[in-house]
Amino acid sequence: MVERHQNTKTLHQRRQQYHPGPAEGALREQMQTPPHLLTVSACAWVSCFCRLRELGTSEPPEAVSETMSVSVHENRKSRASTGPMNISLFHKPSHPDSVLTHLNALRKQRMFTDVTLWAGARPFPCHRAVLAACSRYFEAMFSGGLRESVDDEVNFRDSVHPEVLELLLDFAYSSRLVINEENAESLLEAADMLQFHDVRDAAAEFLERNLHPCNCLGMMLLSDAHQCKRLYELSWRMCLLHFEAVRDTEDFHGLSKDKLLDLILSDELEIEDERVVFDAVVRWVRHDLDGRRGHLAELLRGVRLALLPSACLVEAVAREELNDGVVTAPCARPRKAGHALLILGGQTFMCDKIYQVDHKAKEIIPKSDLPSPRKEFSACAIGCKVYVTGGRGSENGVSKDVWVYDTVHEEWAKGAPMLIARFGHGSAELENALYVVGGHTAVAGVFPASPSVSLKQVERYDPLTNKWAMTAPLRDGVSNAAVVSARLKLFVFGGSTVRREKASKVQRYDPGEDRWAVAAECPQPWRYTAAAVLGSQIFIMGGDTEFTAASAYRFDCESNQWTRVGDMTSKRMSCHAVASGNRLYVVGGYFGAQRCKTLDCYDPASDSWSSITTVPYSLIPTAFVSTWKHLPA
Repeated sequence: MVERHQNTKTLHQRRQQYHPGPAEGALREQMQTPPHLLTVSACAWVSCFCRLRELGTSEPPEAVSETMSVSVHENRKSRASTGPMNISLFHKPSHPDSVLTHLNALRKQRMFTDVTLWAGARPFPCHRAVLAACSRYFEAMFSGGLRESVDDEVNFRDSVHPEVLELLLDFAYSSRLVINEENAESLLEAADMLQFHDVRDAAAEFLERNLHPCNCLGMMLLSDAHQCKRLYELSWRMCLLHFEAVRDTEDFHGLSKDKLLDLILSDELEIEDERVVFDAVVRWVRHDLDGRRGHLAELLRGVRLALLPSACLVEAVAREELNDGVVTAPCARPRKAGHALLILGGQTFMCDKIYQVDHKAKEIIPKSDLPSPRKEFSACAIGCKVYVTGGRGSENGVSKDVWVYDTVHEEWAKGAPMLIARFGHGSAELENALYVVGGHTAVAGVFPASPSVSLKQVERYDPLTNKWAMTAPLRDGVSNAAVVSARLKLFVFGGSTVRREKASKVQRYDPGEDRWAVAAECPQPWRYTAAAVLGSQIFIMGGDTEFTAASAYRFDCESNQWTRVGDMTSKRMSCHAVASGNRLYVVGGYFGAQRCKTLDCYDPASDSWSSITTVPYSLIPTAFVSTWKHLPA
């Protein structure tokens, strides 16, 4: 009773001290009659109560009159308009943050929470609606008729660390998350499991920026398990690039046999001495000798045994049959780190010499002269040999000639002529055969030669028989296109069409079916571009427009999707590109009156270009190829 009296006294004093304004006075007049004597909606009564609180008093209202009804609103809607309807869109940009902030406050106060997540021994009261809105995992859990859709608790036990779950819930209620080196991997794993895909991708991006030889193998395995494609690709390339360092990490001993085999089978493995690979295989087997002894024979098939010194060779390698530089046996095929880069060019656009690039010493060394100088030809390497096809000679005639350069003996020889004289064509090696694609030929009866319509005809050359044969024609005839092979297919990007327009299609050839198909569209029509292959990715660089001249793109042969990569250091059209090790090299080209004199290198791990040397000013590169440095032992 004493307490009740004191409360009544305090309320009386507050009423004496407070002098309502006109607005509140009118409102109080509406509330003099007790609520039970009025026909009042609950909404109107609560509304009046809230208005009183806004006016500065917490005294409960004694009566509320209904200020608006359905009929009043309908009358207002039906009022005649004196002119065109005026519309105003109200948008409060801070509204989502405001709502999230309030929901988070309610969560922390455990107000309106209807489910508790458990991780380890820690409970996390939450709102089902918020979780379902942020995660397809929770949406399916709470709406799919599962037990958790009616239970008050969901227990993850030890499958999610409490600290990681707390971070994910904080993100759900705030849209913010701090990612660091300590939590990135666990966040990626948990976010993938609980389908917080934005968090998974953000964690993957953080790990991409922090890739290092000491962690790239672990990142490769993590990203492979959680479908982070770009992180996997970058990690894979770093493993290939730094294999000697990777084999010394703890993650290496935990590799599966299949993953180790994938690594050592790759032509892109950046190893100068094959003994490193052999030693890595032996280390992996010895780490668990009883369990892995049976895998040794299979793993040794991934080692290029014919490249080992004689002391390391096994007896079977001596029986490998070589065929004058064209070797198909996997154990004797050099890795790309054992390749030489060769530039074909001259002081004019008429090529008369071969140069070797020593990209470690940053030197360009003149080699042998071309027996028959020419321009607008195509060059392609198979094994230790470079095949120069077609082009136009000093008399401007279109040629069928094929010249073959043996890089081991530094000698030229003539091969069987093509079936069609052509220039402005492309060429590529596919399954130890040479393909020439498209281009122009001479217009009958016209001399000197002038461009005709772009050719559809494709020819295949077998180095073993020294014979040419026609294959299925292109879907669309093109010249000045980028031609490469990848994943046992031939790809042709862009080029000039029969109407002398820039082409926008990616044409793909399947040798098994002897059929061409349109695989995709280019990001924009282009020609005079360069192409090179790293793994399953094809890189396209340069072009003949202001927009494409410095740009570089990556084309995924499996998904047929394009990705823009870092721009080159300068604008280039009619440039030339090759892959060696795990890097791309681009040389030559021009834009406007400006010639490009640098040899540039692209590192896919950092998505960056750098200039490694300068081409002699007198040299105009007209082709760029990568060949084996030597015949296998």
